[in-house]
Amino acid sequence: MSANIGRRTFVSLLGGVITAPYLLTINKLRASTNNTPAESYHGVNGYNNADLPDNTSVDSELSNTVFPVSIASGDPSDTGIILWTRLSPTEYIEYEPLVFEIYADYKADILLVQGQVDTKLIQYTDFTIKVDLSGQLQPATTYYYRFIYKGVNSRIGRCKTLPAASHEIEKIKFAVLTCQDYTNGYYGAYHAVATNREIDFVVHLGDFIYESVGDKRFQSDKYTDRKIKLSNDYGVAMSLDDYRTIYRTYRQDPWLRQALENHSWIITTDDHEVANDCYWDYQQDTLGAPDHPYANKPEFAHQRLDKLRELKLSAQQAWCEYTPTRIKLNPSNTHPHRYSQIYRQFQFGNLVNLFMLDTRTYRTAQPCGQGDVFERYLPIGCTNGANQNNTMFGSQQRDWLFSGLASSRCRWQVLGNQTFMGRLAATLLGQELAPFSVDSWDGYQAERQQLAEISQNYGVDNLVVLTGDLHASMASYLKVDYSKSLNWNWNNLSGVEFMTPAMTSAGLIEGASRLLKYKVKRPEVVKMLSEAMVRLNNPHIKRFNANDHGFATIEFNQSQCEWRVYKVSKELKKPDGKQQTMKITKYDGVPWLYS
Repeated sequence: MSANIGRRTFVSLLGGVITAPYLLTINKLRASTNNTPAESYHGVNGYNNADLPDNTSVDSELSNTVFPVSIASGDPSDTGIILWTRLSPTEYIEYEPLVFEIYADYKADILLVQGQVDTKLIQYTDFTIKVDLSGQLQPATTYYYRFIYKGVNSRIGRCKTLPAASHEIEKIKFAVLTCQDYTNGYYGAYHAVATNREIDFVVHLGDFIYESVGDKRFQSDKYTDRKIKLSNDYGVAMSLDDYRTIYRTYRQDPWLRQALENHSWIITTDDHEVANDCYWDYQQDTLGAPDHPYANKPEFAHQRLDKLRELKLSAQQAWCEYTPTRIKLNPSNTHPHRYSQIYRQFQFGNLVNLFMLDTRTYRTAQPCGQGDVFERYLPIGCTNGANQNNTMFGSQQRDWLFSGLASSRCRWQVLGNQTFMGRLAATLLGQELAPFSVDSWDGYQAERQQLAEISQNYGVDNLVVLTGDLHASMASYLKVDYSKSLNWNWNNLSGVEFMTPAMTSAGLIEGASRLLKYKVKRPEVVKMLSEAMVRLNNPHIKRFNANDHGFATIEFNQSQCEWRVYKVSKELKKPDGKQQTMKITKYDGVPWLYS
């Protein structure tokens, strides 16, 4: 947003419209034997593996000039999708219409829907555009789309709608990703995701960006061509313009662009979309950000609360602008809790109910202090994690989730969660001595237990939690009481948790070694975070890998789900097509029979 225009003025100009208004010029899907969507739902077969877009005829140089960060789709419904693009400010002409087109085929020959978008106000959203096609498309169908501006075609994208709630779906497959620090490596994992036709949707669990651009605790300076320059000297986002700069830089990566073009995404946030280890300070009614300059630099002391609240709003706005998401948004409200709501639900026929959570906006502070080592991490002797008042969800989100789990009739209940939900601690005879981190659910144990009990009380014996954040891959039981170490006590099990590895962010051992420098020597960190030691102290954890980068997939069917973790190098500037399957875990309900 321009410095010359206030947030409320901006809202009055937009008239409260968040997705772009458009006029359909073809408003019904054509239907004939030779002119149907490329892939649609048939009986119990679910999705077929439709072709990836054919962009061989696109003038890449011209397209990149007009659409510098390409296109994307996300937040599918059974009758629509969000389409996204950004126009180059230097190519923008006021009142010049933007056209979008929906096709049945990957070569963009069979036109189904066409619309014209009003662009006269897009300079206030950093020239980003969202088109909400709810009510215009058919369920469980693959479509192809593109934008046209000033006669220039964007690249062709592929998108999918959800099956209707009444559909019986045999299987569905997600790619699961997290922690893609642009400054810390290359996106080879996205090349693997983009070229995989078997993936139905991409689920991103947060840390899509990192607000810091040179934090020596966890960011490397070896990738000299991945550096980001901000408008301040603090090396961290301090304004809306800074967040926008970071998003634009990330979105220029060719492999990320290709993955956004070829798949429809479902995205939530973690801390780095705002600030490291952020939370909400309810006492002062502002953002808590223990490592941010607004929180700890004396020059901001007299305006700290306002600066932190505005920082949260700026981060929310930039995320909304640069992601293909359909969320509840009230831009006339300047309180972050009422400005937007990003937790939301997606139902895939009768098979999967996916709850995408927000465990950063409403959470209370880490319970053992705001320092790093021995307060947020390894807080030896601190028992405040069991405090009943600690919350990840906040009351409104908690009620929404618990009600949704209790009423769902799908085969699988799936949570898109940010930080590790199970226990990760040093223990003795099952009793916790020191949690590894109270920024994770170990700092919010009462609410974690409530969730487990809700799962048990309502017979949700097919709960799967997908998690990111920790820069490791894991497979673990979820328990009501983690002091009971036996895994075959059925009454103590509530589901399973799968953690996807970081794409590029510093691995858990590397990050912990930097964080604990001068306090714990690296060999001790390596020993502490070895798979054998982690599983010995936490017997509910069945698999653990803190060394490798990559992504994961999870495929659900009516009898089981299959979790696959892939190792992909972050060191390669050019894709070589190599990926290594590290682990395959199959789960068919509690008790866990895995392989």
